Amino acid sequence: MKKMRVYELARELGTTSKKLIEVLKDMNIPIKNHMSSLDEDTAQKLISVLTGQQKGQEETTTKEVDEEKLPVEEKETSETAKAATGVEVQDKDTETRKLGRKARKASMEKAKKEAKEEKKEIELEGNVTVNELASKLEDSSANVLSILLDLGVPSHINQELSPEVIELVASEYDVEVSYQRDLEEEKLGDTETESDDEEVKAPRYPVVAVLGHVDHGKTSLLDYIRKSNVTDSEAGGITQHIGAYRVLTDDEGVIFLDTPGHEAFTAMRARGAQVTDIAIIVVAANDGIMPQTIEAINHVKAAEVNIIVAINKIDKKNANIERVKQQLADQGLIPEDWGGNTICVPVCALSGEGVDELLEMIVLLAEMNEYKTNFKKAARGIVIESNLDKGKGPLATVLIQKGTLKIGDPVVCGHIYGRIRAMVDDRGEVIKEADACTPVKIVGLNNVPQAGDQLYVVNDEKFARHLAEKRAQKHKEISRKSSPVSFDDLFEQITKGEVKELNLIIKGDVHGSVEALQDSLMKLSIEEVKIKIIHSGVGAITESDVMLAAASNAAIIGFNVRPDTKARKMAESENVDIRSYRIIYEVIEDVKAAVTGMLDPEYKEVVQGVAEVRQVFKSSRVGNIAGSYISEGKISRNSTIRVIRDGQTLHEGKIASLKRFKDDVKEVSNGYECGILLESFNDFKEGDILEAYTMEEVKVI
Repeated sequence: MKKMRVYELARELGTTSKKLIEVLKDMNIPIKNHMSSLDEDTAQKLISVLTGQQKGQEETTTKEVDEEKLPVEEKETSETAKAATGVEVQDKDTETRKLGRKARKASMEKAKKEAKEEKKEIELEGNVTVNELASKLEDSSANVLSILLDLGVPSHINQELSPEVIELVASEYDVEVSYQRDLEEEKLGDTETESDDEEVKAPRYPVVAVLGHVDHGKTSLLDYIRKSNVTDSEAGGITQHIGAYRVLTDDEGVIFLDTPGHEAFTAMRARGAQVTDIAIIVVAANDGIMPQTIEAINHVKAAEVNIIVAINKIDKKNANIERVKQQLADQGLIPEDWGGNTICVPVCALSGEGVDELLEMIVLLAEMNEYKTNFKKAARGIVIESNLDKGKGPLATVLIQKGTLKIGDPVVCGHIYGRIRAMVDDRGEVIKEADACTPVKIVGLNNVPQAGDQLYVVNDEKFARHLAEKRAQKHKEISRKSSPVSFDDLFEQITKGEVKELNLIIKGDVHGSVEALQDSLMKLSIEEVKIKIIHSGVGAITESDVMLAAASNAAIIGFNVRPDTKARKMAESENVDIRSYRIIYEVIEDVKAAVTGMLDPEYKEVVQGVAEVRQVFKSSRVGNIAGSYISEGKISRNSTIRVIRDGQTLHEGKIASLKRFKDDVKEVSNGYECGILLESFNDFKEGDILEAYTMEEVKVI
């Protein structure tokens, strides 16, 4: 028998790795984990003990092990691993954070001296978000988020904080915290602990997040695993939204979170790591570790979840697996074959090589950690993504974490409430129940919740509505206090040259994208120019957005959304700059260039005309033709056309044919009807808006 790993022997014997490790420890045989190798003699002795063939020889087995040598080797290996994992580096990182906190405290000394001698006290009530805490501390949310990051707690402004974390943040400001009792919130919290004894828990599927640098193959890897193709549906081939998918492997199951890999999605990636049990860090064998890879590793470490590294693209000519392992070791992730504890699996997402072993490692880790939950209690989950559907209303993708969600359940989700009217699972099937670790899209909420909000099932809808409205009122009061608008001060500072601010309004198709874009743009502020997000939201760009932009001298950024006709006309009259994008890093690059004064003149679109699709004519020879009415301007044969539905851009392309009755024409003006056939697009619907535009060279933002 050749050497074999613990998990391989466990599989052959039909038992678990955990059981084998316990037996080996009883035999005084040092074993690190399920990936440790066993020689032939040790394996045979273990088999004998487990099969009862060695009756009374356990003591002899123990004596046969070199009692002196093995502990020394174990000790030496431990010391080597300790040195290689960079414990001292981590200590230095901790010291750096401490120094950063000291610097921040020093900057607050002036305010402290002006304060009263007694310690300041703030009073909190119920669940407290980052934004609410910042308001109570009379500081900006950005500063509080920075402190949380230093404390190893990556957050977003609407994330609820535990009392322990609040105490830590308050200590940075030298203030004491007291709590008002909120009996209704306590009642909601009681559902967390009721009937949650170990005996009522049952095994559940592990939740796995896939993270890494952009274009290293995260989504392609999931495509192979679940035999679908998400990559083609994403703009630019980059995952823009979080998706949750359930994958069955033999008798086991795994829930995958497909989180975006670009650095712009830091907040979404951090949220994904917080709800997961296992994180797969994907690293391309030809590129090695990149900045976003390090960022992903840090998020996973902060979340304290198990890590598996998938070394992808091993089929490339310049692939170098050993170099990747060295880079991992530099980040404190020592590969198992180097004496560490980090599982590294070489894979090829295109051919599937190594994918089975990767799934086996996931199942093995889940087996070792014995993930359990209570399936019988009232359901609790977390919102992964949310959006507004014109036909179905507010939609939310929720990962159920405890209990079972059922049709008809009254729920509260942040300051949103409702009753579950319909549920669809990740395969698009309508279901009546969703148990723990099931990703499900729900219908029935009264509004669109925030990504990251906790969803709770409560006793009745009346209580859910009351609690949600109470939270909404509290949120409104906090926002009013924490977001004062003082245009006079702003203009005075700009005039004096003391500070310049680039005011921005961000609108997007889903909350996750808006949040990620907002976080990324805030990081671009420099000493000379500060970026200020004065408003953000989901949906098409409206007149109210333009009015706010005009009043605050702001530019509007639309991500996968467009302004309606009234908003566009108002923007032209008020000279408000509206920028539309479909790829998030293009936004970041443009704004970064703007604040550093490096932007060259670029081309900006100018709308020539707008048409409304009033009837769709089907032709077996040429495809669908849009019978359209020109509502403003004109449409020319050589125009570029944008197809807009419910404020979102579906297609951009050239006109294949423009007709008036049966005649080909060069252009059609306002007030006339025409037939429009586009290149590579047939999916017209009545009510679609067709925008014709040209590009002109202008200065940006």
